[in-house]
Amino acid sequence: MSQHLPTTLGALKTSPHGAPAMRGRSVRDEIRANLLARLADGKPLFAGVLGYEDTVMPQIVNALLSRHHFILLGLRGQAKSRILRALTTLLDPVIPVIAGSETNDDPFRPISKFGRDRLAHAGDDTPIAWLAPDQRYVEKLATPDVTVADLIGDLDPIKAARGGHLLSDELSIHYGMLPRANRGLFALNELPDLAGKVQVGLFNVMQEGDVQIKGYPVRLPLDVVLAFTANPEDYTARGKIITPLKDRIGSEIITHYPSSVGLAMTITAQEAWTARGGLPLRLPALVAEVAERVAFEARGDKRIDQRSGVSQRLSITLLENVVSNAERRAVRLGEPAIVPRLADIYAALPAITGKIELEYEGELVGGAAIARELIRRAADATLAERGDTLDLDGIVMWFDRGQMLQVSDDASAAVARTGFATVPGLIEIVIASGLGAGDDHDAVVGCELVLEALVARRKLSRSEGGQYGRSARRKQGRPQDGVDFDE
Repeated sequence: MSQHLPTTLGALKTSPHGAPAMRGRSVRDEIRANLLARLADGKPLFAGVLGYEDTVMPQIVNALLSRHHFILLGLRGQAKSRILRALTTLLDPVIPVIAGSETNDDPFRPISKFGRDRLAHAGDDTPIAWLAPDQRYVEKLATPDVTVADLIGDLDPIKAARGGHLLSDELSIHYGMLPRANRGLFALNELPDLAGKVQVGLFNVMQEGDVQIKGYPVRLPLDVVLAFTANPEDYTARGKIITPLKDRIGSEIITHYPSSVGLAMTITAQEAWTARGGLPLRLPALVAEVAERVAFEARGDKRIDQRSGVSQRLSITLLENVVSNAERRAVRLGEPAIVPRLADIYAALPAITGKIELEYEGELVGGAAIARELIRRAADATLAERGDTLDLDGIVMWFDRGQMLQVSDDASAAVARTGFATVPGLIEIVIASGLGAGDDHDAVVGCELVLEALVARRKLSRSEGGQYGRSARRKQGRPQDGVDFDE
């Protein structure tokens, strides 16, 4: 912070920070003024939050302009916490407070006994401290064990003894997180997990500004913006939220997952750690799209619990694992660049199975089996997006004659292409269609896409080891020896 900021109340009064228009200005008015300035400049509201420009963001703007407390309702992985933390960008660069105040007392309008006493004794010599936006943001995860003392405060016998105060004296209070967020933002995640008696204390402070601590009434006219998050399933469940608290939340804003694969790929590319600082990365568009579509397929699968949601983190961690498997292969083979392919998505199953909650039917099948099916369906959807006018009957007939093919994900691109070339017409179809019209890496990805799509359509089968063969529904007689390219 600037060393020229006033350090006493007297100096503050003669500075721009102590101008009459700034004295006693509430944090809601502060956010509102800064938000209006940002809207007038046409600048993005929150950097890094994508896909909400026409849906969620206008509702947040309306809530803040209306000076509302608000709640973000959405499933996991919908950037709710990121939005709350980005609210600090709407705060002033610095604000003055009475030095030593636990409740960030405004020098012109203190709310605590400490602040009032210091102002009465020191007058214009009252020392002033300064807070940056990040120091004015308090976040808490609501859990059943959170108490009124944690959020509001409690009597501190040691503090009373050291100061020579009665327990009924306000100076004996150890303030909780909410009073310490005075003149700032208080974010409470997973609101329905908060016990009912704690919710009562919360709405009393929100509306009436008073609370009883160990039976002693304390007046706390807090100046704070409260923002909550919750899962819609929990928020609307009977008995999870007490009605008076719900009634005091001004705006209820619904978040959502990306509406298109292209937007989701942009978000994943922004968030995923793919620039490893070693070998350069060349990520084929087909691989990135299939990896992203896995989450989209999961969000429509009835065997997966849609009430829990399928987080965008699935796509992010999946892509990171895909790149890691390709990086491992590139280092082992001494290749000049990291070039992922579809086989690497199968190697990244742990990034999928850990992100999906299964229904009973899904538990019977198993997470790994469902994850493999999601990958195949994602490949089929990716191929279908490109028109899917390819004549693949010749490829299916080759496998129907009992042929098998296995290309290891540890094989180099040249070896993998040689393997796929044993399937008559496969390479030619891929190149002619533009799916793999580049180098060996592109051709391999295109071949994988075609074969995975055929597996999804039950025209071919794929073993857990990556071996392609006839579909179980099409098998007749004993298959011939296959061709194995794994080196």
